[in-house]
Amino acid sequence: MFEKKSSMRTTYGKELVNLGKKYDDLVVLDADLAKSTKTELFKNQFPERFFDMGISEADMVVTAAGLASVGFKPFCSSFAIFLTGRVYDQIRNSIAYPHWNVKLVSTHAGISVGEDGASHQMLEDIALTRVIPDMTILSPSDSTMVKNLMEKIYNYDSYLYMRLSRNDVYDIYEEGTEFNIGESFIHGIGKDITIIATGQMVSKALEAEKTLKKEGIACGVVDMYTIKPLDTKTIDKILNISKGILVCEEHSYIGGLFGAISEYVVRNNPVIVDFVALNDTFGESGKVEELFEKYGLDKDTIIKKGKSVYDRI
Repeated sequence: MFEKKSSMRTTYGKELVNLGKKYDDLVVLDADLAKSTKTELFKNQFPERFFDMGISEADMVVTAAGLASVGFKPFCSSFAIFLTGRVYDQIRNSIAYPHWNVKLVSTHAGISVGEDGASHQMLEDIALTRVIPDMTILSPSDSTMVKNLMEKIYNYDSYLYMRLSRNDVYDIYEEGTEFNIGESFIHGIGKDITIIATGQMVSKALEAEKTLKKEGIACGVVDMYTIKPLDTKTIDKILNISKGILVCEEHSYIGGLFGAISEYVVRNNPVIVDFVALNDTFGESGKVEELFEKYGLDKDTIIKKGKSVYDRI
């Protein structure tokens, strides 16, 4: 269904450079991982506005808060395991509580970190950031989306967290497709079930949708790239049409998109909601697609779970 792949983190680095040319107040901070997060592209162009804080993520986040307090617009990057897990206190108390305009952009999120194994596979970052008051959370599904969102992220007048994957992902959208913070992208809403997916699970959901439709299930897919604030207008549309929902995410099912949608649905218009996500478990070292299959994040599992939701409506 999809042929070409590209790197969301490389797109992120390139767009930092493009924004750096337009905005003198944009600064970038990293914690000894600029080559991997692709912030080195900005470093090469604007060394005077790039700060490598070394293996000191807490210092990086607090320094970014300080820069924001004097009018700069900082982008902080590291691996998701470090940017959210290691420095939660600093994000909460030095950025969110005083409401400083700092953008937190992680790479290497989810189980798709692959061979680096469980110690680097961050499966809890959405849960951690989602409970922080007023935190905005984005989980793009392809490079076109990252490119389109970056200037909007720069202009967004609040702190924000965006998670990107290590591996290349399928290109879903055509160049020039518009996306907005706080919204989602509706590929279709099914009269039987709608699959709400985020991140690189969107391409798998769209592939599964084709099979489910061939088997007589009226199915649609929504790309919920904004995790918080939740796009409740789109969810209401789904609840008015669909009899069941399947949520797909490369994250623990606890506290992530499944949790956010379930919390809303149960209080408004209860329907059957199920998930394709990581169960209450850590990952392990392995090749990406083999890990997706083992932990039930593949197309076949989406099809199986979609049929299960359909059978219960």
